[in-house]
Amino acid sequence: MKQVAIVGIQGVPAKYGGFETLVENIIGDNCSPEVRYTVFCSGKDYATRLNTYKNVRLKYIPLFHANGVQSTPYDILSMLKCLHGYDTVVILGVSGCIFLPVFRLLFRKRLVANIDGLEHRRAKWGKFTRWFLRTSEAMAVRYADVVIADNKGIQDYVRETYHKEAVLIAYGGDHVLRNISEERQMEILRKYGVTPGNYAVSVCRIEPENNSHVICEAFASSGKDIVFVGNWERSKYSRGLKQKYTEYSNIRMVNAVYDLDELYALRNWCCCYVHGHSAGGTNPSLVEAMFFGKPVLAYDVVYNRETTGNKACYFKTADELTELLNRNTPDGTPMKEIAMRRYTWKYIAEQYEILY
Repeated sequence: MKQVAIVGIQGVPAKYGGFETLVENIIGDNCSPEVRYTVFCSGKDYATRLNTYKNVRLKYIPLFHANGVQSTPYDILSMLKCLHGYDTVVILGVSGCIFLPVFRLLFRKRLVANIDGLEHRRAKWGKFTRWFLRTSEAMAVRYADVVIADNKGIQDYVRETYHKEAVLIAYGGDHVLRNISEERQMEILRKYGVTPGNYAVSVCRIEPENNSHVICEAFASSGKDIVFVGNWERSKYSRGLKQKYTEYSNIRMVNAVYDLDELYALRNWCCCYVHGHSAGGTNPSLVEAMFFGKPVLAYDVVYNRETTGNKACYFKTADELTELLNRNTPDGTPMKEIAMRRYTWKYIAEQYEILY
């Protein structure tokens, strides 16, 4: 049996983001009997500390939160806790990878690193943070036995920048499919003040790199309805958008929704899904939306084109998005076909296990 440690996430049960959802779904029923995972979790972020979950051992780092400025010491301490007893260590994200030159002197077994979506290019970071993240990324690529890229655009970047081949493994999304009565789904739509087929959906962190301002401007111009799910109170940018567009009754700004039944109903009955991410690789919210077979209107970058097989509709400006919204939306069936072929969790879990 392979003993595999996973570091770099907040923990499981998942309650935060993409990497947490990844781990949540490669363990449990999707995990083969030949692999035994240990997941390192933040004691600061979990009031209730389970010893095991889905047949996985959980170990807690008590001193730090997993995200923000504490993510680097959190990841480094997690690495130090897995020096012995593991055949493979999987690092998700690059926050702590600045430590890898030292870690590699102490840990001689297999090291797998998923470098995520080019964090140093995100608009929200200052000059020092970008330098730090770029340096950490370089350490991850140099010292890992295997580098994982979640998108062909990231894979090409690693090849061109570091002259190293990364293994392409995307995210799954079929966990969003639920068995919910139509009556319950209609209740959910009424809660959000929308009717079947007459509204768009977008789910993201409200940040400049996700082009939330472009999406708001386009819907304000078009008058089309949208349920826009995000963290509207988190930053000056998000609060500014909320204040500016609150007068538009067709733009329903909804704070983060974690109820999978509600998200299922909203996605299942929308007319299209709008995806504004301009940075990162294969984005989980886009993959999840593709399973519903709805037309996708995505920001025009290589990562989104690769994820959608170049078969979505693409925009760069608010005017271009407005034009797409005013057209007859295309058939979304190709989105579901791509998702079922590329993005099921059973397939993703098997790809990870090959690397151990």
